[in-house]
Amino acid sequence: SCAGQLAPYGQVSKRLKDFTMEKVDVLILGAGPTGLGAATRLHQHKKTDWKLYDCFDEPGGLACTDLTPQGFYFDMGGHVIFSHFKYFDDLIDTAVGRGDNWNNHQRVSYVRLKGRWVAYPFQNNVSALDVDDQVDCLTGLVEAKLQNAVAQSKPHTFDEWILRVMGEGIANIFMRPYNFKVWGIPTHLMQASWMGERVATVDVNRAISNVLHKKEEAGWGPNATFRFPAEGGTGGIWKKVAQLLPKENTGYGPGKYMESLDLDEKVAKFQDGTTVKYNSLISTMPLDRLLRMVGQPEWADGLTYSHCHIIGLGIRGANPHGAKCWLYFPEDNCPFYRATIFSHYAEKNCPTADTELPTLCLGGLDGGVSDNTNTDSNSKTGPYHSLMFEVCESDMKPVNQDPTKLGGTAGTWPQVVMDTIKGAVATGLMGEGAEIVSIYHRRLEYGYPTPSLGRDPVLQKALPWLRERNVWSRGRFGSYKYEVANQDHSLMLGVQAVDNVLFGALETTLHHPSIVNPQKNMEYTYTSE
Repeated sequence: SCAGQLAPYGQVSKRLKDFTMEKVDVLILGAGPTGLGAATRLHQHKKTDWKLYDCFDEPGGLACTDLTPQGFYFDMGGHVIFSHFKYFDDLIDTAVGRGDNWNNHQRVSYVRLKGRWVAYPFQNNVSALDVDDQVDCLTGLVEAKLQNAVAQSKPHTFDEWILRVMGEGIANIFMRPYNFKVWGIPTHLMQASWMGERVATVDVNRAISNVLHKKEEAGWGPNATFRFPAEGGTGGIWKKVAQLLPKENTGYGPGKYMESLDLDEKVAKFQDGTTVKYNSLISTMPLDRLLRMVGQPEWADGLTYSHCHIIGLGIRGANPHGAKCWLYFPEDNCPFYRATIFSHYAEKNCPTADTELPTLCLGGLDGGVSDNTNTDSNSKTGPYHSLMFEVCESDMKPVNQDPTKLGGTAGTWPQVVMDTIKGAVATGLMGEGAEIVSIYHRRLEYGYPTPSLGRDPVLQKALPWLRERNVWSRGRFGSYKYEVANQDHSLMLGVQAVDNVLFGALETTLHHPSIVNPQKNMEYTYTSE
């Protein structure tokens, strides 16, 4: 959701009187998975007295998909569909359909380290490392197991958790550098309570056995198998979910940018002059922005988030990466922490092979600057494949965005795009001279809600304070809990918020991640009747 900007708490412009005041029982801000989950649940309960507003032109929020002029789709990150909730499955199957509307995949993921591919999760596959690194990792694992056995307290920081579970060897070679590239802050400034199933722990005996037997073990985690829509990318899912809702209850576009919020009067004012008086507000806008809007800047200052750059490359030629899905990059020879072979997910993520496209520039360790004379401006056919990269930006991890001219006819792009092209060649994702036919870049202001040391004290004060004022702040950034921030979690945060509004029901996903994450939750079911 993009709703919200700074405004003094309690101040409502006198001009509000000049506009017709709409009145609704429930107002929903944001049409990402959380907002759509809330609206879907209200509609399922046959409620009609509600509105959903989003200042983007289309639904989807951070789960949207963009299309390049050349016909390549790119998601806003490595989104795939795996679910902890029957309701989520039922809803998206109703919206998208079943069977051939989905592609089912076995996760094939690797870590690129020292010129080799190590199966994910890294900590279970140190057998792929050279002998010296194996010794460091296994020694650290054994020492960690001994120290953990006599520890008198739980780890406080993420770094303490890493050392307690994996030891110094894996911490130094992978966990510390990789997580800094993801989060943009060091692991000692992150808390330890958020992991759950997000980070694989290690069976020390199995790790040693895998090394001795030179065995690869890659089946860990809830997303070991996943599905992806056959057409339209992840954003296509949420557009179709939105189509299940009555149009008269929804509003999209820049005019639905919320300019001010009066908690006492329960009045929200939007850029197009719309003024809405509500009984209950479900907000999916970033909690830090909401808190500043309602006069709690000190709480907002306690929340930390990172920005994310999405870079997409459309490349002429068949996919050379086999069944690989997404790949991790802890080293400093590339700016991205993760790359996705996006064309592998769905054939329609790329234009058809008979589509004729000119080469924009060539891949190279120079970032596609040189070889101007070698790029062929004449259009040629495919086949094509695509790579999608994610780059974190934070105060501690700046990203160079200076305008930079690429080679051929590619034009001018932020420096991070050139650095990504260089990194793709350096890490073996793309060969020297690869023909790049499409380039995509988008900077997301809100990428990851950081599980910082200061997060939980803020949430413990801010969320109940807002709730007492009839505001349910929910969603990936609405409630700031990364441990329940996947698409399925986000949807259920909205669904359960509605049931709390209407019936006082417990919001299990928000309050008890450790309960919902280890299992398939069957209590909620979606029906379109």
